[in-house]
Amino acid sequence: MSRTQQIEPADSISSQDPHNADPKKTKSRRPPNTAFRQQRLKAWQPILTPKTVLPLFFICGIIFAPIGGLLLYASSQVQELAIDYTDCEKAPATQPEFDPNVTSTFKDVPPHRVSSSFKTPMTKQPRWGHASQQFNYSAGVSRSESVCFLEFTIPNDINPPVLFYYRLTNFYQNHRRYVKSLDVEQLKGTARTASQIRSGDCDPLDVAHNGKPYYPCGLIANSMFNDTYETMTLVGTDNDGIAYNMTEKGIAWSSEKDLYGETDYRPDEVMPPPNWADRYPQLNGTGVYTEETGLPDLHTWEAFQVWMRTAGLPTFSKLAMRNDKDVMKAGTYRLKIWDKFPVHKYGGTKSILISTRTVMGGKNPFLGIAYVVVGGLCIVLGTIFTAAHLIKPRKLGDHTYLSWNNDQLSTATATGRSIRPNDST
Repeated sequence: MSRTQQIEPADSISSQDPHNADPKKTKSRRPPNTAFRQQRLKAWQPILTPKTVLPLFFICGIIFAPIGGLLLYASSQVQELAIDYTDCEKAPATQPEFDPNVTSTFKDVPPHRVSSSFKTPMTKQPRWGHASQQFNYSAGVSRSESVCFLEFTIPNDINPPVLFYYRLTNFYQNHRRYVKSLDVEQLKGTARTASQIRSGDCDPLDVAHNGKPYYPCGLIANSMFNDTYETMTLVGTDNDGIAYNMTEKGIAWSSEKDLYGETDYRPDEVMPPPNWADRYPQLNGTGVYTEETGLPDLHTWEAFQVWMRTAGLPTFSKLAMRNDKDVMKAGTYRLKIWDKFPVHKYGGTKSILISTRTVMGGKNPFLGIAYVVVGGLCIVLGTIFTAAHLIKPRKLGDHTYLSWNNDQLSTATATGRSIRPNDST
């Protein structure tokens, strides 16, 4: 006997009875009962015992100590000479041009301003003097500048490559505002408008008072190191006056040239940065670019590219010149420096650094010392722990009682949820 099911209207009284509504399913916040979600995956958990730990100390010591010794040896093979010429204006006054027939007025550089490392010890202290002379800039401008003369002795021949650095102290190129102060597109050669430069990161040196953009804009370019080093020459020997030529080619990384391009600006569209203004023709009291001077070619100007690669520490050295072919003969050399970069304004110093290199780079014993110290500590600690273990060993527990050694049935399911009471089996 079949029953006919009565269908009630949607607006009937019984259909609106809350007691007849389907019970709502409660949402559970419990993670699924799987091995991954419940952290029951198998894992390797090492058991540290004297037999496994003590050999590791000796292995680390045997590996680290020789590596540190090799690093120290490599660092000791670097030959270098560093002279701080910050206060060269306090040196005795001398003639701008060298005359072997005139008695030199040079005085010894204070010992604390000189550091050297050669195969043959230096027996003669470097000397210095200062003068003033007209300097002719490439833009056709001539200005009276301070000149610093350094006279130093190389005690033995130095094989190439011979690298010439300038070193600055207390100069924080890693300051966040300083590092950001440039316009990447402008450096690549794009002629950025004044409004585009203002909306960029070059502030506070973005646009000049006349509304023209600075080229290149930003704090990094404006503060570029501008001391000029002339060729070193031998003095006081049979080879008097022979120059040791160094070049500015090859001082930048090859990949850095891709970051700079020949600009699309015309000279009348931009202004030189404030610290560059003195080297360009003056108009209304400020330096300007002209058709005759042109604009600097940042793509080929390697000294600029080196400076724009900001240093991470306040004391840093940057490569200025190099000689990869010629041996630097032993003898006394004279170096003429156009002393223009004002380190006194920020309480810093500036030095020259003549150096060689090894496969590990320049002279830096820190890494070798660190390796030797770590290796020595590992061996000492390994010896102490071994003696303690042999004299008074510690009783170890039974590993079989560890929880992960006991077989346990896994309650993980493949469906990702636990079985509910209403589910059929």
